[in-house]
Amino acid sequence: MKPSVCEGDMMDDSQKHRILMVSDFFYPNFGGVENHIYYLSQCLLKLGHKVVVATHAYGNRSGVRYMTGGLKVYYIPWSPFVMQNTLPTFYGLLPIIRTILIRERITVVHGHQAFSTFCHEALMHARTMGYKVVFTDHSLYGFADVGSIHMNKVLQFTLADVSQAICVSHTSKENTVLRSGLPPEKVFVVPNAVDTAIFKPAVDRPSGSEIVIVVISRLVYRKGVDLLVEVIPEVCRLHPNVRFIIGGDGPKRVRLEEMREKHSLQDRVEMLGAVQHVQVRSVLISGHIFLNSSLTEAFCIAILEAASCGLLTVSTRVGGVPEVLPDEMIVLAEPDPGDMVHAIQKAISMLPKIDPQAMHNRMRELYNWHDVAKRTEIVYDRAFKCSNQNLLERLSRYSLNIIGTIYL
Repeated sequence: MKPSVCEGDMMDDSQKHRILMVSDFFYPNFGGVENHIYYLSQCLLKLGHKVVVATHAYGNRSGVRYMTGGLKVYYIPWSPFVMQNTLPTFYGLLPIIRTILIRERITVVHGHQAFSTFCHEALMHARTMGYKVVFTDHSLYGFADVGSIHMNKVLQFTLADVSQAICVSHTSKENTVLRSGLPPEKVFVVPNAVDTAIFKPAVDRPSGSEIVIVVISRLVYRKGVDLLVEVIPEVCRLHPNVRFIIGGDGPKRVRLEEMREKHSLQDRVEMLGAVQHVQVRSVLISGHIFLNSSLTEAFCIAILEAASCGLLTVSTRVGGVPEVLPDEMIVLAEPDPGDMVHAIQKAISMLPKIDPQAMHNRMRELYNWHDVAKRTEIVYDRAFKCSNQNLLERLSRYSLNIIGTIYL
């Protein structure tokens, strides 16, 4: 059970909502979406709202569980199909979702992540039953590849009748509006945040004689592991006092292992494997620089966590990343090996000027989950002002998307 992260008085004069968070992605799985749902739910509870989470079962974790602050979680006995997503059935979830909506007297259904088939089905059923629905998009998608084309058609169908939508960055908002055809005035930007009570700098800063660069990421293509394979040997050649710590696991791990063997860097590149979220801070505070090599990113909570721990960040200039941190806390580079090596060299020269505690204090001012919850609360209030459409109006909005999907 995780600690509560919100501070603030209970809401007195605003409307209380009864919110159902739905997604395939939630604890015990770890990731940005999972953290977002958990921390947002905790802060909404502090504001006086009722919050319930619905997700699919994880192993033997099935049924109803309670988390910190009285957060009720329905682990529906529905097995994941691929990449933690449930098999799309269109109507298979309807009886369970209907039971939860009625039992918990839900007023707003909040779906998370376009990848989640559970989210799409729940939003569709909720709108059919007349509930207000809000959708949060956490990722960026393309327009050309087959997977993105089909995903965008599904998104257009689901969001054709959504009350309001949320994106985590302005870049993400532009991407979602283009992909879904939503009117821009219905899409709000509410960024992620970081729990600065957990992610704080070490009391004693790591020794300055050795520079440690930390990478914590899923080792998959989208996270730019192939870039790391080319960047790490060159940085080690140029700077004999630099050492890398890499946390994470995935199909691309073998590429890093091969690179380490090929260049005889076993003593300078430490592979930690999968890192539990509770251990992330202890890994971060052992370094000076955090390296993010993602090829696409809507926001990137990882660089928030690193900055809150006092690390200078080097990141690829992709998606919403340039919106996240002030210029003095991040060095941006194009997703090119040569440019990334140059950015790392620039970051190394900036290290003597970095004050980890000052950086942590700045992050505490810029990002907190209480602010995210207050801004999300405004979106819920806006959703309630949206008029309900009759069946014919809803069908007319769906028709164009259905025709486009059949044509595809």
